[in-house]
Amino acid sequence: MYCPLCHTQSSVEYGTTGKVLFLKCHECALVFKSIEFFPSEEKEKSRYLLHKNDVNDSKYQKFVAPIVSAISKQYSTQSIGLDFGAGSGPVAAKLLKDKGYSIAFYDPFFYPNKEVLLTTYDFIICCEVMEHFHEPKKEFELLRKLLKPKGRLYCMTQLLPTPAKFKDWNYKNDPTHVVFYSEENLTWIKEHFDFSEVNIENRLIIFKQ
Repeated sequence: MYCPLCHTQSSVEYGTTGKVLFLKCHECALVFKSIEFFPSEEKEKSRYLLHKNDVNDSKYQKFVAPIVSAISKQYSTQSIGLDFGAGSGPVAAKLLKDKGYSIAFYDPFFYPNKEVLLTTYDFIICCEVMEHFHEPKKEFELLRKLLKPKGRLYCMTQLLPTPAKFKDWNYKNDPTHVVFYSEENLTWIKEHFDFSEVNIENRLIIFKQ
């Protein structure tokens, strides 16, 4: 079984939940669902349509606050951003636009305008998206390319727990969550996709160009 991130064939069984098999790559340390358990595009979109992502929901706004706060501190409103994988309720982008930021939207299901992928950005938001990447190698190559010099990629996801806690980790049970990251793995991504830095603050992960 090849790894969807580094494309090597050095993966071994990491655990199972019901019939779902999880693997870990020895090369890049990515943990991922075995490919046969990746959802189809139709099932993926159906799942997303069930999400109630109300941009005016105070709990949802609080959830994305780390990204909004970090961008507000590091960039002026003259900066241009991209919400990559914006989904049906791009709340982080909405809060930043309310502050005066200019932000483009891209999502293969809800904002499929690929023209926004033909320019570069000061910062990119990737909030609760990277765990959905079916082809993380392709996506990280694209994200790196979309950043201006010294630009930043702001990701948010739950990091992989210890092996002892993996069995009871609910995050892995979402059928659209297919790849999972650890500090070791994020450092590998930094080095192999030519980012200069990666800062990890709980759920918030910031890659710098």
